[in-house]
Amino acid sequence: MTNELQTPEKLAPEKLTKKDVRTAWVRFYFAQEIAHSFDKYLAPALTWALTPVLKKLYKDPKDQAEAYQRHLLFFNTQLSWGGGTITGIMASLEEARAQEVYKQEDITIDDDLIYNTKSGLMGALAGIGDAIDSGTIQYILIAIALPWAQAGNAIGALFPFIAFSLYQLGIGNYFAQLGYKLGRTAAGEIVGDKMKGIIEGLSIMGLFMMGILASSYVKVSSSLKFNLSGKEFVIQDILDKIMPGLLPLAVVAGVYLFFTRKGMNVTKALIGLTIILGVLAGIGIL
Repeated sequence: MTNELQTPEKLAPEKLTKKDVRTAWVRFYFAQEIAHSFDKYLAPALTWALTPVLKKLYKDPKDQAEAYQRHLLFFNTQLSWGGGTITGIMASLEEARAQEVYKQEDITIDDDLIYNTKSGLMGALAGIGDAIDSGTIQYILIAIALPWAQAGNAIGALFPFIAFSLYQLGIGNYFAQLGYKLGRTAAGEIVGDKMKGIIEGLSIMGLFMMGILASSYVKVSSSLKFNLSGKEFVIQDILDKIMPGLLPLAVVAGVYLFFTRKGMNVTKALIGLTIILGVLAGIGIL
């Protein structure tokens, strides 16, 4: 009875709009970690994000069910660079597939192509996104807010979280629209020369901010001094003449070297740094 009422016009997929892609991205943005499971990771969140898109494209409940199953396979990536881009690409691929299904053409965009596109991009884009968002942008925003926090202003604690959330929401929407517009070629655009230049610039800016933080907020000085031939020598004064902030820079460089060799083990770094500085202060060097 239901199939008799489904005329060809009613089964035709609707054209997706920018609003549809933006809605899918916003749904993924808010649901990313909510439906996190061991075997599927972020796949339920992506499926839920694409649900309005799939309902516009597939009018037959059977085709909708098959589309949901396609996207409930293992999926894991970074939120904005990976999630935004792949959400847009999936919307683009599903729209092309829906046209093939409706016109009863040979299915060139099959399940394997859709999943292989996701699995091939999710790791590469996650690496870029983690390096830029978590490794650079986040700390730039924290550095901006530190003076406010030191002054006792609550905005110093709130600004990094609010600004970072809005940044990810905006950049993710840009990548989602780019993914929908360019399809699978969007990944090439993201890792292209233009984006590499932006990434390099952000990395340099991040290094500058780390240098500013080290000189402004890492306080390490030497209390060591001695007399030689009736003249007092203060080690800190000598170090300041060589290069102001040399000891804070040495501490930051030491921690960075530890992370590069031993991995990002913050607890061990804090314990080790506390012991080393405590011993040096106890024997009168610091």
